[in-house]
Amino acid sequence: MEVESFLFNIVILSMFVNMAIALYGIFTRPSLIKKIISLTIFSDTVNTLAIVVGFRHAIPNPIPPVVVEIPPSSQYLRLFVSRAVDPLPQALVLTAIVIGLAVVLFLMFTTLQIYRIYGTTDVRKVSKLRG
Repeated sequence: MEVESFLFNIVILSMFVNMAIALYGIFTRPSLIKKIISLTIFSDTVNTLAIVVGFRHAIPNPIPPVVVEIPPSSQYLRLFVSRAVDPLPQALVLTAIVIGLAVVLFLMFTTLQIYRIYGTTDVRKVSKLRG
């Protein structure tokens, strides 16, 4: 159990490092394509972090949040409540994935239009050309 806790902490730490690197790419890279790639990496890392936080790693043999015994007995419900994984982060992540896809498609379309009009995706050059 101690090794699992250590590995879990390493995974969490690596996710925060990954988010920091993605934020660095978003704020410091001049290319819009690199900014979009960094934003995608950041959103995927946040989604994975939400799933990991919602998972009950401290409980041995967690079960899916689905009641399979109909009608459920009181003993089964106690077992279910104590061992079931929280479904809310999973539902929120599914929604975030769909919204993230729409945002990335919009940003890619906008970047394509900027490239067609200005001939570059460099933010510094676009701001100089504009005005």
